[in-house]
Amino acid sequence: MTRPRVTFDHSIPADLRAAGARGLLLAAEHVLGVSSGRVPLDEAALQRSGTASVDEAVMKAMVAYDTPYAVPQHERMDFRHAPGRRAKYLESALNDSITEIRDVVAAQLRRALR
Repeated sequence: MTRPRVTFDHSIPADLRAAGARGLLLAAEHVLGVSSGRVPLDEAALQRSGTASVDEAVMKAMVAYDTPYAVPQHERMDFRHAPGRRAKYLESALNDSITEIRDVVAAQLRRALR
C-alpha cells in the first residue's frame, strides 16, 4: 500500500512550516487517540506508553508505543484480545484516519495563510 506523503520545501516561509508542523502534531495526536482505544489491554502499560511527536526538520509525524511487547501485540494476529481491542491497533487507526489527518493539516495551513 502506498502511504500518503507530503513533502515540504525548505524555502517555504517559516510560518507555513510551523503551521504544517502543528497540523502534523494534531493529526498524530488524533491517530494516537484512535489507536489508544484499540490497543490491547492487560494492565494498560502499553496504552500509557503511546506518544505522538513531530520531527520538524523533516516534517514527519510519529506515533509510537514503547513497551517490549508493543510490536508483538501489534503484529501477532493469533493473540486474543478483549472486545474492541485488537492487533494492528496502530496501523488500523492510521488507515481509518486518513481523511481526518488531511483535514487537520489543511486547516492549520489555511489558518496560517489568512
